[in-house]
Amino acid sequence: MNPSSPATSAAKAKKKSRINIGNIAFLLMATSFVGQLLGFLRTKLVNANFPTTGPHSTDAYFAAFTIPDFFFFTLAAGALGVAFMPVVSDRLHRIGRKSAWELADWLMNFLAIIMAVVAVIILIFAEPLIRHIVAPGLSPEQLHTAATIMRFLALNPLLFTISGILTSVQQTMGRFFFYAIAPLFYNLSIILSIYIFKDNIGLIGLGLGAFIGAILQLIVVMFGLWRTGFNWRPKIQWKNPEFHMVLRNLPPRSLDQGMDQVENIVETHIASSIKSGSITYWSNAYILSTAPILLIGTAISTAAFPRLNARLSQHRPDLFRKDFLTVLRAMIWISAPMVTVCYFARGYLARLIYTHGNQQIATVFGFLTLAIFFRIVYAIISRWFYAQKDTRTPLLVSVFVIALNVFLAYTLAKPSAYGVAGLGLAQSIVAAVEVFILSIVMLIRDPKLFDANFWGGVWRIASVTGFSVVAAFIMISLYPLGINDKGIFELGSKLLLIASVTFTVHISLSALFGLEEVRPIFDRLRKIILKPIRLEL
Repeated sequence: MNPSSPATSAAKAKKKSRINIGNIAFLLMATSFVGQLLGFLRTKLVNANFPTTGPHSTDAYFAAFTIPDFFFFTLAAGALGVAFMPVVSDRLHRIGRKSAWELADWLMNFLAIIMAVVAVIILIFAEPLIRHIVAPGLSPEQLHTAATIMRFLALNPLLFTISGILTSVQQTMGRFFFYAIAPLFYNLSIILSIYIFKDNIGLIGLGLGAFIGAILQLIVVMFGLWRTGFNWRPKIQWKNPEFHMVLRNLPPRSLDQGMDQVENIVETHIASSIKSGSITYWSNAYILSTAPILLIGTAISTAAFPRLNARLSQHRPDLFRKDFLTVLRAMIWISAPMVTVCYFARGYLARLIYTHGNQQIATVFGFLTLAIFFRIVYAIISRWFYAQKDTRTPLLVSVFVIALNVFLAYTLAKPSAYGVAGLGLAQSIVAAVEVFILSIVMLIRDPKLFDANFWGGVWRIASVTGFSVVAAFIMISLYPLGINDKGIFELGSKLLLIASVTFTVHISLSALFGLEEVRPIFDRLRKIILKPIRLEL
């Protein structure tokens, strides 16, 4: 074949345009890991530099973020990944980059108007929102502090929305670097604000740090626009059918995301009524639980989502099914030892994030470990629906399970039951129920989806995990958490040793059991070890 022939050129272009899920997942997991470390450090430093109780307690800080997060996730986040990306992917493959950016402009302009209104609402009604909805148990001084922080966050939903739309198109085009690193600057800004403002305006300075961080995140995202054909236009094509499709898909997903945020507000509301410090304890445990979910679930599913969209855009449902099952099995395999370490080392993690070590955080986190596993699995299962432009089914399921969670949270979090730890137990129950219901719906739509090969692999993963559990238990027994274990190096070294042995056992036995998920690890190691070194003479 002629190297310069059109067929050869097309083949090269096609090969170049392929999205390597493995490389992207590694990038996202690496940057997510750094981001989680920064988020962990941010929370740890907030705990260490500000009191848990009193007029300027950390309860006010954690409560202040709930309403801005609610508006962003409800009105914008649902449009970005799952309502917007499948449509922009179709547009990109059919017409080209200019057309994809036109759709992005219309959506960005539309949501920017909404978020500007949201900013005004937060600025005006911050105090009553905290007092009557989020945390009625706060003292007047705490209420004033939380409202002031919230006002600093008023423009963050707008800034995050613009960043999210720009990175959604970049991901569709196969660009993930700036999407991956941008959130790091947000966390760094808040960390710096702790030391800059703690001796003058105190806890309120963290709100200013978060606002500056959102601006920095947007600036970093804009660097990723280079050579993508981006050219912003201040208009909205209301009559465009694809824009209508995004708007049709937006309400179900927005309600789904909104229900999750309502759940968060309800949990904060309940925690504020238990006793002083409960919001901080719950928030710390919840932050610990989100780290592995973001590291594994969000990173891998985000890397896989453009490929899943592309398979359906290419009318290849067979490859869509194959890619989905491969990613799902990989996520189950990776999450199993992670959840094992989280459960057995919950005391170490609680002591690390909360300097003085708090049993409440460890107990709540222990109840949340089951939710970690199912939230990771949910991350890719939900995208099975979203890639097919179905946002309604996950919404309907979410409405049911969140109603169940609210009932369980009020019931289990009573002082006569489990207290604040009941919030964690409720989360685990509803996470399992949600994955179970969605899996049944998937099987009804595609009875051949979960084939014998998939279930055989899951069974072998479960068998390997049993040995990983034994390994973690033995390591905890050999290196127990001591009363005087408080330093980050002492705690970190024990935690690293426990995790290393657990993961080594998991990987080694996975290879022995012939699990395909372990092959990329050994292939990469084999290349590193056996790759010849070129000597230039």
